[in-house]
Amino acid sequence: MTDTRPLALITGASSGIGFELARQFAAHGYDLVVNAEDERLEPAAGTLRESGAEVHAVRADLRTAEGRYTLLDALDGLTVDVAVLNAGVGRGGAFVDTDLADDQEVIDLNVTATVRLAKPLLRAMVTRDAGRIAFTSSVASTMPGAFQPVYNASKSFVQSFAQALAEEVKDTGVTVTSFMPGPTDTDFFDRAGMADDTEIGTMRKDDPAQVAEQAFEAIVRGDRKVVTGSLKTRVQGLAGKVLPDGVKAAAHRRLAEPESENEEGTEPRG
Repeated sequence: MTDTRPLALITGASSGIGFELARQFAAHGYDLVVNAEDERLEPAAGTLRESGAEVHAVRADLRTAEGRYTLLDALDGLTVDVAVLNAGVGRGGAFVDTDLADDQEVIDLNVTATVRLAKPLLRAMVTRDAGRIAFTSSVASTMPGAFQPVYNASKSFVQSFAQALAEEVKDTGVTVTSFMPGPTDTDFFDRAGMADDTEIGTMRKDDPAQVAEQAFEAIVRGDRKVVTGSLKTRVQGLAGKVLPDGVKAAAHRRLAEPESENEEGTEPRG
């Protein structure tokens, strides 16, 4: 890393929102540490280097303690000016039907890794009295996630966690931002097993580049939270503030329930 350019850490940066966020930071003069667990990370890092940024790729699975230590070791001695904890995973299906191991992976990445990485990163920033940390939350954090219960609950944790940290550091030179995308055109729904058999998996989705651009602007401004994406997603974020939980749970069920569960004789989804 150079001494003249600020440094941004982006997790989950091999594709989707994370990659587009890394592109935003590189285009605005940052060097990068990018992390993901899959083989697409190094090609993504190569693309990012074309902007002139110095890019250090750390392939590590943050669902595991070993992967988290690998990333933290790679950051040793570096000053991270901005950290975007973006890596996340979901799992669709009824809770009684999903594998416990899959549910645990959602918790391990979305919750455990978030806390484990945020602690040393935020401590270092508070000590310097400078820095920005951001979390990829979701509009899903505002609603009970019928047929995606552990994922939505994990994002509710991220949202509450981020807002609590923002309040704790409000009198320092550190800012904490949570940004809340809606359904976005990434491989999330494929990995969650929801791409072909659910309404949310087949519906039109937001552009990850648009989500990332809006998130980048919010991080730079130091906003505490922002709903990112299309007008439809932003309206959904507003609705989440006022609708009762029961209404939101029923709406989420219509989006996330597998078509195979919607047996003949039940009310069709509109």
